[in-house]
Amino acid sequence: MKATFRRDRLVPAPNGAVVSLGMFDGVHLGHQAILKANVARASALGAESTVVTFRRHPKHLLLGRAPKTLTTLEHRLELFARAGVQHAVALPFDAALRALGAAQFAQEIAVRGLGVRSFVLGFDSKFGHDRGGSAESLVRQGFDVVVAEKVVVLGRPVSSTAIREAVELGDLTAAAAMLGRPVSVFGRVVHGANLGRRIGFPTANLNLRQELHPPLGVYAVHVNRSLPGGTLESLPGVANIGFRPTVAAEPPRRPQVEVHLLDFEGDLYGEPIELEFVARLRGEKRFAGLDELAAQIARDVREARDTLGARPG
Repeated sequence: MKATFRRDRLVPAPNGAVVSLGMFDGVHLGHQAILKANVARASALGAESTVVTFRRHPKHLLLGRAPKTLTTLEHRLELFARAGVQHAVALPFDAALRALGAAQFAQEIAVRGLGVRSFVLGFDSKFGHDRGGSAESLVRQGFDVVVAEKVVVLGRPVSSTAIREAVELGDLTAAAAMLGRPVSVFGRVVHGANLGRRIGFPTANLNLRQELHPPLGVYAVHVNRSLPGGTLESLPGVANIGFRPTVAAEPPRRPQVEVHLLDFEGDLYGEPIELEFVARLRGEKRFAGLDELAAQIARDVREARDTLGARPG
């Protein structure tokens, strides 16, 4: 999948584009319905499947603050690619973009920038200045428009807001039902203090860049990493989200995310990986020392193996 990050770099696709617009935070079941319809429409027209999103949530500019995202831009791009999208356009939501009226937005971004042949939108999609654009307004302008059906789970339309609430409450089951996949976070592996290696449980430390995560604690997880050729490898693991109270001389400003991969040997530094949270094993706690901590981690590993059905390698 190719990605474009500036308006002045947009070039119309040779055979035109099928365009979907939105923040797509979480890439949940409602978003997936849009992406599936987009890819199908693009295939039928021989056009390029294209998503236009924003690098940061528009509320940063509109309100001066925004909720933590379910998915960072890098995570969204990964999920778009998995859905079969061919071109992702991630624009900065700045004052100039905010000022574009809906008709101007459609002409400048979709027509002149992408060569749009069809739009695929959500049932409640709005765009342009003061959210004045909609599927109906595009139809009145003569565009071909497909509207994806509303997706309802647990008696309510799927929304990023509802999923954020479930994740923050630690309701992994409800959040996963709306996401259509396990709750996950995506980040790059960064160097840590190597304490895990010294006590026999090497960990990969993740930089989440403000991505929303479940409550503090220890979790059985699947770790997804991309291999050469675009294949996805999924490995079992046990992850900790917390402030490392047993070993941290001073608590870090933000919760740290560490994951121990079961039966894995290799160097992950710098790699982007995705953690899928399968089950919460316990809360975070302070131990008397490293021996007690190592013994508890050994128990966590055994429980994670049972939960994930991962036999020792």
